[in-house]
Amino acid sequence: MTFTTLASNKNPAAPPPLKPGRAARQLRRFWAWLFWLLLWELGSRLIAPELRFLVASPTQVLRRLIVLGSQASFWWTAGRTLLRISLGFMLGAVTAILLAVLSFHFNWVREWLAPLLLFIKSTPVASIIILILILLPSRYLAIFIAFLMVLPILYSALYQGLEQTDSQLLELAQVFELPWTRRLKGIYLPEILPYFKSAAASALGLAWKAGVAGEVIGIPQGSIGEQLYNAKINLSTPDLFAWTLVVICLSLLGERLFMKALNSLQRQISR
Repeated sequence: MTFTTLASNKNPAAPPPLKPGRAARQLRRFWAWLFWLLLWELGSRLIAPELRFLVASPTQVLRRLIVLGSQASFWWTAGRTLLRISLGFMLGAVTAILLAVLSFHFNWVREWLAPLLLFIKSTPVASIIILILILLPSRYLAIFIAFLMVLPILYSALYQGLEQTDSQLLELAQVFELPWTRRLKGIYLPEILPYFKSAAASALGLAWKAGVAGEVIGIPQGSIGEQLYNAKINLSTPDLFAWTLVVICLSLLGERLFMKALNSLQRQISR
């Protein structure tokens, strides 16, 4: 028996550190949220009484949110904005898929699209909003803004995923004359989905930010943007924070549901 063997027997390798469990992570998250809420509450109380209308406290926002939630118009307003932004996102995703596939097969399509996509990515959102307002009624604004914000992000991710596909596997699929459905499931989707998932998460958040910003400028009737504009006009910070919280919740909920659907699709493909 060698010295190295004896040393290794006497000093066994230390076990890897245990990762915190789910309950511990949730507890830390809870304390983090509680800390920031308490800091918000404290900050709102330290402001001079005559200026407290500028910063609503968490309790004021919660009370206002409960009042709004008891009104049918609240749900109609949130539903309209949710529908418009979701429709814009889905249209952007479908268009990005079609354009990425065409660009992958035809170089001239990619070259012709490059200036347009660069223009969309580089132009200020406010300029696009004003241009759309000149051309279309304000009720369509959130749809087109979400569509334009999502399109370049998803297109770039999808095209990058298509470029990463294994050319040898594609040649084998062509030799054995595999149907396009099996090529899609076995070759393309496993490469594309990781890129699409990471891009979709950021694209969804951007769609909500730009879509609601467009509604604030265009003020379509019965929209969250209209409510935010009214809160600004009336200097009602409880309304402002309450509707902002609604936007955050809807954005996070949409992202969770969409990511869950993509994860489910990824699991089915890997079987």
